Amino acid sequence: MIMNFGRFSYLSAASSLFAFSGFAQDVEQTPLLQLTGDQPLLEAMTVIGNKDEVFELPGSGYVVDAEEIRAQNYTNVNRVLAKVPGVYVREEDGFGNFPNISLRGADGTRSEKTTVMEDGILSAPATYSAPGAYYSPRAGRMNGIEVLKGSSQIKYGPHTTGGVINYRSTLIPEESTFYGRYTHGSDNTMLGHFHYGNTVDTEAGKFGYLFEIFGQRSDGFREIQPGANYGGSDKTGFEAYEPMLKLAWETDTDLQQRFEFKYGYSNLDADESYVGLSESDVRRHPDWRYAATRFDNIQTEHHRSYLKYVVDPTDNLRIEAAGYYSEFARNWYKLDGVSIPDGPSSVRAALLDPAGLAFLEGRGVGTGRVRANNRDYKLYGFQVGADLDFATGALEHGLHFGARAHRDQIRRFQRDDNFVQDATGAVTDFITGEEGSGGNRFQESTAIALWLQDTVTLGPLSVTPGVRFESIDQDYIDYVSGSTNTRSGTGSDTIDFVAPGISFNLELSETEQLFGGVFKGVSVPGPRASIRSGVDLEESIGYELGFRTQRDNGFSGELVWFLSDFDNLVGTDAGFGDDNEERNAGEATVWGFEGSLRYDPLETSDLDLSLPMYVTATWTSARFDNDLASSGGDGIYDGATEGNEIPYVPELQLAVGVGLQTEKWGGNLDLTYHSETFGTGDNASDPVNSSRQGEIDSLLLLDLSAYYQLNENVKLIGGVSNLTDERGVVSRVPRGPRANQGRQFWIGAEINY
Repeated sequence: MIMNFGRFSYLSAASSLFAFSGFAQDVEQTPLLQLTGDQPLLEAMTVIGNKDEVFELPGSGYVVDAEEIRAQNYTNVNRVLAKVPGVYVREEDGFGNFPNISLRGADGTRSEKTTVMEDGILSAPATYSAPGAYYSPRAGRMNGIEVLKGSSQIKYGPHTTGGVINYRSTLIPEESTFYGRYTHGSDNTMLGHFHYGNTVDTEAGKFGYLFEIFGQRSDGFREIQPGANYGGSDKTGFEAYEPMLKLAWETDTDLQQRFEFKYGYSNLDADESYVGLSESDVRRHPDWRYAATRFDNIQTEHHRSYLKYVVDPTDNLRIEAAGYYSEFARNWYKLDGVSIPDGPSSVRAALLDPAGLAFLEGRGVGTGRVRANNRDYKLYGFQVGADLDFATGALEHGLHFGARAHRDQIRRFQRDDNFVQDATGAVTDFITGEEGSGGNRFQESTAIALWLQDTVTLGPLSVTPGVRFESIDQDYIDYVSGSTNTRSGTGSDTIDFVAPGISFNLELSETEQLFGGVFKGVSVPGPRASIRSGVDLEESIGYELGFRTQRDNGFSGELVWFLSDFDNLVGTDAGFGDDNEERNAGEATVWGFEGSLRYDPLETSDLDLSLPMYVTATWTSARFDNDLASSGGDGIYDGATEGNEIPYVPELQLAVGVGLQTEKWGGNLDLTYHSETFGTGDNASDPVNSSRQGEIDSLLLLDLSAYYQLNENVKLIGGVSNLTDERGVVSRVPRGPRANQGRQFWIGAEINY
């Protein structure tokens, strides 16, 4: 059966690429992959590869490997990415369950301006139809995380103004391997990660398999305070479980080919809220939550799968194809609004009002609206890409081309409930609303993407021109409240865009390179915002120029100047407003410098001792180029004037780490710092009209970890996160300021067989 997407079919894309392989016979061939009889399973798809391959990129990138993630027992992707230059993170729940990631100044709200993938497959629940959907792969189970910035990301989309993050799941091992990790820490926080896999030789070829289970839970570090008629609770944590199965087969034939299947499942149950604290409470009692948030809970369920095929028809041609399918369902039941007699009508305003605050604290009169944000997402598609190495005269070419047919959708069927609270804080009535009363609509996007990139090398110089084309059919349906089929509005439209780029890489010596590039960045709004509200594509022109070195003595470094010229910035209201998730916000300029250094002075010594050290830093100027009118305070860009700083993009970020390691024992100390920034585009130092206004504090965090190798297979591990118990306001969205997590202790063991 051929799945047809209107103007494009999977079969036609695959056929055209396979047909192109004949070109490989007509040019001077250069080997793409050397194969031997002992060759393991063909490598899985990656965006960068290992850290050494960063040196070959036609632009800037960064790889965080499993060892770095596990050293500090990181499961919070915000802590993992804090050391990556050019990446800005905004904490929300303290555990990284709801990350907000920005690359080079793009809006980081829900990471919607970043193309997020797992194993090279789009992983957001509905990348095109609902770019602001809450979801992120769980960093603690990953084998590595790849970050692409600049012109090296031309092959990936649709959101290229903010770059690419690819999570790499656990690999199928080449031999029988069991891995186990268990830790227990503060607030009854537990982590378990176990997997077993093997690769076996048979007459039919190599078979590989992997079974994995990852689980994490915590009681939470916040406490819901008692109200006049409510006893309070210390249960503000979460539970998350993620099993995964991988199977692979490499045929025992002259043709090198590999099939790989993956199925993964994720389940999250978190007693988490949108609501922050008042300005005085967040300073004095950063771990508080108000009594009115006691109903808040989110539950999610995710099924994801793919079938990949990798083949090397010739020595200089590799073709990779993948079909994928994913379903995601979530329901966040949370305090979404308030109604106070003669008082505020929103949570953000209630935090600034004595009567509103009394209601939130469970000791004042009012009505609270609790919304069941019930949503279902689905995505599926097929992608194929090919790498062809050939030479024309003195020029060597590394041609990459590919296509993707993709469809995703979101169905909202939300409900608004209301509870009435009297002056004593007692809940006197709880009114269950009509299904669909809190949002009842459907959005769908069907996208065709084509890309072409050629790395042309002449001696020490490589030039890489490339282009990406996408055509997106968008549809939305609004339904009457309470109905599953009576429509109140519909719309359809098509968005086409072309995003070219060019980069270069000049080898100054065997250990040093100069690189740079220019590329067009694009981010696509959702169908309803685009069609109903007229929100245009976000577009930008990105520039970068960098120098990097990698030496045999363990020293490597990179320094990059970058500039992102946003022509049509799109600001999001995701999670803030109800009717318009996105809006155009004019022009902005983001520029700065990224730097990183790594060195181990003992790497070439004969000592059984290593001293790995690193420093990464980012200095950024991120400013609006025009004035923006305020529309009630929902959007964090509202009220900006020309020259104001873009919210949540700190001027300075710094990460420093040092380790002392032997085969028997070792330890790591990591420091991260970011300077203060603002919560809204008007750059207000204090909240005036909205609790989203005000400063985001500078923060310096220290993490300490240590290990002791008990025997060949068992390692004891432990550590302290936020060693100095530094606290500060890290976010003022979705609804009010909230602080980072305080000091946390953990201890455990790691087993390898």
